[in-house]
Amino acid sequence: MSDMTRQSQPVQPGSEGEDPRSTQLRKPNVTRRGGGDPADRGRTTIADGVVEKIAGLAARDVLGVHTMGSGFSRTFGAVRDRVPGGASKSATRGVKAEVGEVQTALDLEIVIEYGVSIGEVARAVRENVVAAVERMTGLEVVEVNIAVTDVKLPDEEEEEPEPRLQ
Repeated sequence: MSDMTRQSQPVQPGSEGEDPRSTQLRKPNVTRRGGGDPADRGRTTIADGVVEKIAGLAARDVLGVHTMGSGFSRTFGAVRDRVPGGASKSATRGVKAEVGEVQTALDLEIVIEYGVSIGEVARAVRENVVAAVERMTGLEVVEVNIAVTDVKLPDEEEEEPEPRLQ
């Protein structure tokens, strides 16, 4: 065989007639540091507020949900929304989450529109909230408790605090 042919054929170490140039064809012995999949190195924690925002937005997407929160929290939230930089809490209004390492439980307060079935709206809210939270966080949602705190009548005006004169 010619030298060119011999170079391209891998030679087992210690075999007779081993060409010193054949070591170029062997893979170097590489040691992996850290061991295991890089995605499994470390821990991810999800704050209660993150789950509350996801659940609040998912609940508001359901037809028949007028708003979130009890009367007091809505009034307080309306005042806070008028303060510059205070509107960030509106997404979590009416939502309380307890987040563990792999599971979460949610309590929601909703105001529904008059004329819709409370049972159907509650079921749709649960389905939407569970799907959104589990998809985005990977946490198992063990329960979604829903408290219907009010019904929005068609002729009711939005509750807004009266402006204060100074």
